[in-house]
Amino acid sequence: MKFSYFQKSALLILAISIWGCKNGNNQEEKVEAPEASTDTLPEFASEPLVKDNYTADPSAHVFEGKIYVYPSHDWDSGIPEDDTGAHFNMKDYHVYSMDSVGGEVTDHGKVLDVEDVPWASRQMWAPDAAEKDGKYYLYFPAKDPNDIFKIGVAVGDSPAGPFTPEKEPIAGSYSIDPAVYKDSDNSYYMYFGGIWGGQLQDYRNNEYQGEEDVYPADDEPALSPMVAKMSDDMLNFAEDPKEIKLLDADGNPLLTGDNERRFFEAAWVHKYNDKYYFSYSTGDTHNIAYATGDSPYGPFTYQGVILEPVLGWTNHHSIVEHNGQWYLFYHDSSLSGGKTYLRSMKVAKLTHNEDGSIETISSFANGSDNIVEN
Repeated sequence: MKFSYFQKSALLILAISIWGCKNGNNQEEKVEAPEASTDTLPEFASEPLVKDNYTADPSAHVFEGKIYVYPSHDWDSGIPEDDTGAHFNMKDYHVYSMDSVGGEVTDHGKVLDVEDVPWASRQMWAPDAAEKDGKYYLYFPAKDPNDIFKIGVAVGDSPAGPFTPEKEPIAGSYSIDPAVYKDSDNSYYMYFGGIWGGQLQDYRNNEYQGEEDVYPADDEPALSPMVAKMSDDMLNFAEDPKEIKLLDADGNPLLTGDNERRFFEAAWVHKYNDKYYFSYSTGDTHNIAYATGDSPYGPFTYQGVILEPVLGWTNHHSIVEHNGQWYLFYHDSSLSGGKTYLRSMKVAKLTHNEDGSIETISSFANGSDNIVEN
């Protein structure tokens, strides 16, 4: 069953109000339901990294010894909320850096504006960045004049920007949420895709099927995220995008109706002990989940939840190691008092257990042991 955006938002608020966290005696303590005022919000595990801008979908990387974060930039454009995400009307990007997590965060200013991109019309959603041979590449989704999402690339000489966009989007690109992973053999892969407003459901075999959304039945394999190896110049795909298989423990594809585990958006890849970890948002159930595999192409077998639902309807993350510690960057809507489309990036410590599993993180203070002091 597909709930409307407002039904899902109400369900999440209700879930948070009865969820709470368990203490040592497994007794549940009530967490107050989020309201539209910061005075009535529950206590959170960490403060926003930036408070003078709304920053969402943070992609974190270590460049030149520092952590650089590439978020989307929320603002209140006055567009009504709907299931296509029209109210997420982002129009530019800022870059942020820090010498270490918990230290001062530097805003390097606006590095790219939608008006600078010849092919883009609106909605510059979650970006990512990569470095190769001293050049830095900012990858971003945006809608073209036909209101179809494509993925673009802009190039700079510094991780802090500014970035100069290519005149056309990446050939063969579509949908949203590009994430570029550099493997240990110095090959690069882009992962992408998002359903509903992200338009992944409008494609089959990399071909656009039209505006009539088509979803598999609940008992059929869920829509898959995509992966493509990057060309040597980092400006194009070196191959046609391929579907990623997400499997259960028995080797069966995750099904469309498996809302707690199947892919929705926000792909990310990191490697730990020679295993590839593919993490993603389950979307309308608000988990950041992860699956593991032996190849950057997958298949990936579902393992569990990294981050439980946050305040606000979306959940989007990145994972990075710095100075021997792993971190999860994510966002919630605590700074805006719970407004879904005005989010703020945060960070938490991430722990891999001895068996390779990842400890589940809560964004709420009474459910987290991963607090980072800002």
